[in-house]
Amino acid sequence: MKKIIFHSNYHKLFTGFGKNAKNIISYLYKTGKYEIIEVANGKGMNDPELSKFPWKCIGAFPDPSDQISPEEQKKPEFQRNLSYGHYKIDEIIAKEKPDIYIGAEDIWAFDGFTKRVWWNKINCMIWTTLDSLPIIDTAVNSASKIENFYTWASFASKDMNRMGYSHVKTLNGSVDTSKFYKLKNEDKIKLRKKFNINEDDFITGFVFRNQLRKSVPNLLDGFKLFLEKNPKSKAKLLLHTHWSEGWDIPRLIKEKKIDPNLILTTYFCKACRQYEIKPFYGQNQDCRICGAPKSQETTNIVNGVSESQLNEIYNIMNVYCHPFTSGGMEIPIFEAKLTGLITLVTNYSCGEDSCTKISGGLPLEWSEYREPGTQFIKATTSAKSISENLELVFNMSDQERIQTGDLARDFVLKNYSIDVIGKKLEEIIDNMPDKQYNFDIKPSLRDPNYNPPIIKDDLKWLIDIYKNILKVDVDVSDEGLQNWALKLKQGTKRSQVLDYFKSVAFRENQEMYKPDFEDFLDKDDQDKRIAIVISGEDEDVFLSNSLLNGIKKQYPNHNIYAILKPEFFPLISSNKNLHKCIPFSDQLQDPMILEGKGKHKGYFNIAFYPETTKNKKSFCRNNLK
Repeated sequence: MKKIIFHSNYHKLFTGFGKNAKNIISYLYKTGKYEIIEVANGKGMNDPELSKFPWKCIGAFPDPSDQISPEEQKKPEFQRNLSYGHYKIDEIIAKEKPDIYIGAEDIWAFDGFTKRVWWNKINCMIWTTLDSLPIIDTAVNSASKIENFYTWASFASKDMNRMGYSHVKTLNGSVDTSKFYKLKNEDKIKLRKKFNINEDDFITGFVFRNQLRKSVPNLLDGFKLFLEKNPKSKAKLLLHTHWSEGWDIPRLIKEKKIDPNLILTTYFCKACRQYEIKPFYGQNQDCRICGAPKSQETTNIVNGVSESQLNEIYNIMNVYCHPFTSGGMEIPIFEAKLTGLITLVTNYSCGEDSCTKISGGLPLEWSEYREPGTQFIKATTSAKSISENLELVFNMSDQERIQTGDLARDFVLKNYSIDVIGKKLEEIIDNMPDKQYNFDIKPSLRDPNYNPPIIKDDLKWLIDIYKNILKVDVDVSDEGLQNWALKLKQGTKRSQVLDYFKSVAFRENQEMYKPDFEDFLDKDDQDKRIAIVISGEDEDVFLSNSLLNGIKKQYPNHNIYAILKPEFFPLISSNKNLHKCIPFSDQLQDPMILEGKGKHKGYFNIAFYPETTKNKKSFCRNNLK
C-alpha cells in the first residue's frame, strides 16, 4: 500500500484549494488502495480538531514551542513560508516516510522545495495554479526538477510545453458535482420569495473571494451600462463575497451612482448558521432568523455558507458573470455551470477553458495591461462586453437558456468531477515507480575546504563548486548559476566567487549544525590532531598564518585544524600546512574542552592559543612535547 502525503489548504477551509483537497483526499481514501496523510496548511501541527477524520491529518503550522532562528524570522518571505508549512515539512516527511508527496497550492508555496534533501528521492508531484503569462519564473526555473508537474488550466501547460518542458501537463482542479445542481422551478420561486426577490427579477451573480484580481469595478460598470440600456429588465446584481476585505464595494457603488438596493449580497449568521440575501447594510447585523444580536456578517472563508446553501444561492441567479484579471482555476464558474447557469467569463488565463460554446459559456472581451514589477499580462475586462453578454442572455428564450445551461453542466461532469479528476490522479499515482529512500533528511555538510580542479569552461567550473562545496546539483538552466556566469563574464575573478561559495558553506554549516566536532573532524586522525584557536579579527588570522609552518615542522604527522570565525576562513584556508577550518564559538576559548584532562581526552592532542589573541591559557598537551 503506497503512503501518500497530500499537502494543501486544510480541507475544511472555504477556499478553492481547500475544496479540492476535501474532494481528492476523500476520493483517494475511499479507493482503499493508499495510506493517506493530509498535511494541512492553515492549521497547527497538534490541533485537536485534526484527529476527527478517517485519514491522518497533520497541521503544517509550527507549534509555539518550535524554535525558529531570529535570522530566519527576519527574512521577508518568513510569514509566507510559515503559512505554507516550510518549517515542518522536513520533520513530517522524516517521520511519516511517504512513498509519494503531492503538493497542491500556488507555485510559490513550494519555493525551494526542489533543493530539499528528500526531493525526488521519493515520488514528488506539484499540482499548481498558474494564472498569467509570461509564466512566473518560480515555475519555469523549477520545472526541470519537478518530475510530475501538473497545472490546473491548459493555458499554462501549453505555454510551458512551448518553452520545451514537455512533461508539464494539465490536471484540472476538482468540483463536487453532487452538491451543485439545478433546483425545480417552483423551489427557485420559493427561495426568491423568501428573500423578497421577484420571480421576474433578472439576477446576475458573482461568487468570489474579494481579492483585487476579481474585477468588481468592471462588473459594476457593465451592470450599470446594462441597466441603462435595459431599464425594464428589473435587474439586480448579487455579490456573494466578504465586504470587509479587498475592494471597498460600498464606495464603488456610490462612486458609480448605482442604486445600492440593486446590489445584493449574502449575510451569514454565526449563531444559527443560516443565510440571507439582501442589500448591504454593514457588518455585524442582528439575525432576523434566530434573533442573535450582531451575529450576521457577509460570507467569508471562516464563517460561510455550506455547499447546499451555496447551491441554493446559485439557483437564485439567472446568469453568472466572472470577470477577473487572471486566475489559476476559478471553481465558482464550474459550480455555477452545474446549476445550469450560462457563465460569462473573461477570455484570458484559465478563463479560456470555461468561456467556450462547448462549455456553455460566453467570452468577455478584455484589454491587456501589465502588472507593475512582475510585468505579467493582466486582463481589464470590457464593461461594454459584460453589458452586451448580459443583454444576450436576457433576450434568450427560456428554451435556449435551458439548452445552454444543460451543455454547461454536462461539460463539468465530463471534465471536472471528483470521479473524473480522482481517476486521473489515481492513474498518475499507480504509474509512479517504486523508490527506496532511507529518509535521512539531515542536509549534507557543506565542504568549505574544497578546491576545484582546473576547468576552463565557466559553467562547468560553477557546476563543480555548487556540487562539491554547497552539495547542490544544478543544471545550466539554474537562475543562480546563470547569474554567477554573467558576473564572471563581466570581470569578477574566480577567486572572489570561490571565496564567496566557501563563506556560504561555512555559514550554512553553522545554521544546520551546532558546533559538533564529531561532524567537523576526520574520523581517522583521532590521536593526531592539533588545533590553533584564533578568536580575533583579520590581523590575528594573518599573524597566526605564520605559525603553521613551525607547528607542522614540530608535529609533521598531525593534522592542523584552524578554529576561527567563518568570514576569515579564506585568509588561512590556502595554507598548505593547514588540514581544515572549523567555525569558532566562545566556549572553545577553554582548552579543557578541546584537549580534555587526564583520562578524559578531548578532541585534540594540543590546542594552541596564539599570543596575538591576547589570551593566556593553561595547556595539557596530552603528554606531547
